[in-house]
Amino acid sequence: MTRAVKRAFKFRFYPTDAQAAELARTFGCVRLVYNMASAARTEAWTLRQERVNYNATSAMLTTWKKTDNLAFLNEVSSVPLQQTLRHLQVAFTNFFAKRARYPSFKSKKKSRRSAEYTTSGFRYRDGQLTLAKMAEPLDIVWSRPLPEGASPSTVTVSQDAAGRWFVSLLCDDVIEQAPASGMVGVDAGLDSLLTLSTGEKIVNPRHERRDRVALARAQRELARKAQGSHNRAKARLKVARVHARITDRRRDHLHKLTTRLVRENQTIVIEDLTVRNMVKNYRLARAISDAAWRQFRTLLEYKADWHGRDLVVVDRWFPSSKLCSACGALAERMPLKLRSWTCRCGQTHDRDVNAARNILAEGLSVIACGGGVRPQRTDVRTGRSSTKQETQRATAGIPRL
Repeated sequence: MTRAVKRAFKFRFYPTDAQAAELARTFGCVRLVYNMASAARTEAWTLRQERVNYNATSAMLTTWKKTDNLAFLNEVSSVPLQQTLRHLQVAFTNFFAKRARYPSFKSKKKSRRSAEYTTSGFRYRDGQLTLAKMAEPLDIVWSRPLPEGASPSTVTVSQDAAGRWFVSLLCDDVIEQAPASGMVGVDAGLDSLLTLSTGEKIVNPRHERRDRVALARAQRELARKAQGSHNRAKARLKVARVHARITDRRRDHLHKLTTRLVRENQTIVIEDLTVRNMVKNYRLARAISDAAWRQFRTLLEYKADWHGRDLVVVDRWFPSSKLCSACGALAERMPLKLRSWTCRCGQTHDRDVNAARNILAEGLSVIACGGGVRPQRTDVRTGRSSTKQETQRATAGIPRL
């Protein structure tokens, strides 16, 4: 069985001086158009209670290009400018649907430097990609081949904080959905990055800790440099390169883990962790951020969807660590320092392995109760989570120790 999906393939490239200057101008114009259109939409709503859509902002862009002050917008390709207006429309749509916050302005120093080209803004022939307003193709390092006969529908060019250039090509791809019969519960942690219900523990590589000394040295050198100086710009790049090395290793490790879990198991059960609240603990915030539990879940979600796997997310209040996976008894207290405990039934548990087994059992009960894949926070009719449908509380009827 196969499934057709849209898949982005990201490669690094090395632009010439002329290409780098053209892309830098494009990034600046994209940011300017986005901010001006956002300000115009905000002003129209504040003063006249009028909602401005994409078509209106596109007409504004045409007017701006005819003015003397903004005539330089004609020097770059019009495709990225139109695309940034579409992105702004999506941002406002998500805001009015209460899915996101109010769109903010793009910052010259902090915002991501990127530009998106559709098919009318680039040419892809014989493995060479040429963008609009450029005479030569990009020098791309093809680290992996594109799908057979694939033709990009969208190209996104970006530059990260470390100064590296990347191009992302969105293509049609076919995913082979090989059958799998395994079921696994996953408990996220810090001592072990993941603990599986099979008893396997995946070591936490602690990527940030490995480069902490180098990062501290680079940050001290940055702090000594004068504001606005060239030496400060070079020191900032050194700090960004250390962060990029940490991020790349972390992303690579999580990709390998999630791919393995999806290929080996048909049903995967994880916890609904509130990472945003957990990082408020100043003692564990650095370690939790380095573990990247939110990124792990994001990768696992789309890969499970691609391969036709069942990903179940159990309720965050389910007491996975306190329950005995053998008899179902509920312990009164379970401090973090307690890594193993013995139930009154005589069973000795490793805290993380026991939690992973309970998560798997709870996930299977979610499927049996009709919660389905990715159960919502509350049921529309009952007002309760799908994991709570059988009883008033998840722990109702469970004897306490």
